[in-house]
Amino acid sequence: MELWALITAGSAFLQNLRSTLQKHLKGRMGTTGATFVRFGFGLPFAFLYLAILHLGLDRPLPVPGLTFAIWAVIGALAQITATFLLVHLFSFRNFAVGTAYSRTEPAQAALLALLLFGETIGLGTAAAILVSILGVMLISVARTAFTPMSLVTSVGSRTALIGLASGFFFGVSAIAYRTASLSLAPSLPAPDAMVQAGYTLCVVITIQTLSMFLWMAWRDRTELTRVRAAWKVSALVGFVGATASFGWFTAMTLQQVAVVKALAQVEMLFTFASSVLFFKERINRLEIAGCVLIVFGVLLLVLV
Repeated sequence: MELWALITAGSAFLQNLRSTLQKHLKGRMGTTGATFVRFGFGLPFAFLYLAILHLGLDRPLPVPGLTFAIWAVIGALAQITATFLLVHLFSFRNFAVGTAYSRTEPAQAALLALLLFGETIGLGTAAAILVSILGVMLISVARTAFTPMSLVTSVGSRTALIGLASGFFFGVSAIAYRTASLSLAPSLPAPDAMVQAGYTLCVVITIQTLSMFLWMAWRDRTELTRVRAAWKVSALVGFVGATASFGWFTAMTLQQVAVVKALAQVEMLFTFASSVLFFKERINRLEIAGCVLIVFGVLLLVLV
């Protein structure tokens, strides 16, 4: 298995762990605070990784240009927007369809990359992406009254449109991060995916931390108090989240966004396995079908 694929699988596992920890925090703070800890407490770890690369391993730092700055800002703001839309879905009774449509991010990222940069993918890779997306969508609606056909008939519903918008902005952020990271290569003696990814992560997470901190200081200062009170768990969320993000950024520097994001759907398998093994939840047919499709899609991605 190629390096980018191993990094992606590891990042997906860590992201699932981070999400589990964030759910634990939801009982101690609001959605904004639980989201903020991902960035705010991840910030020092992101800079620690870059410091280890530069000071510990003597790997030179890149010199950013205007292209890097533009795409880093676009990526940071797009990710915040995508996360907000995804969280907003939970205020709807039938949020499952919207969440399922948000998982079309790999396909939307592939289309965006084609339109913006002329990046193309092979037929085998395209098929693998579509199969994995279908699997995730099935799992998303498996425990609701929806049927696979409802995913088609509800495409024009408000929740579906919000879900598609969330997936769109997640795709924009991923493409922006890859573009920003790749723009750093010419300023280095030789391309260094880890340094490029680490530098991009530090800049992006700083923008996101400052943006959310200023928003909370203006609109909800009591949330900052709750965040500070839960600093121990928050620090763990930050560490896991920053490690996962470092992996994502590195993988997307090495490989096309759509391919990375499609393989990243294995996160759903980790989430599903946790619910079955640790919470003893029963499996239904749609969930089994979704898992089979995800596994098949991942195998296609690795083999093509």
